[in-house]
Amino acid sequence: MAFQGKPLTSSLRHPSIGGSLSSSGQSSLLATRINEKKVELENLKQLRDLSGDLATQMQALEQKLATLSDGTEAVAAVLANWHNVLRAINMASMKVPKSKGVDDEAGPPLPQTLVRIPSQLQEI
Repeated sequence: MAFQGKPLTSSLRHPSIGGSLSSSGQSSLLATRINEKKVELENLKQLRDLSGDLATQMQALEQKLATLSDGTEAVAAVLANWHNVLRAINMASMKVPKSKGVDDEAGPPLPQTLVRIPSQLQEI
């Protein structure tokens, strides 16, 4: 049996002839791909910058919401105390002393003066 090989193509026989055509095609493909990657890099940089701005805005929003939450809690505490204040005023109004002496003052009787006495000593 005799060995029969395939005939060699011209590009394999002469790499300088076929290689110059394919290398110029490859270089244009590489240049196109490099330009696409540069555009992609610019887009990614813009995305990074916009993401950083968004993160900064979200942190500012978080701080504002925390302030709003603290203020809401303070308002809720004040509103929760109003029931007690109104009840104390009502109790004081119910115990209006009758004037025993002279009726020089014309008008309705005034409620008792409310005085708040602290139950705990404050440190000075």
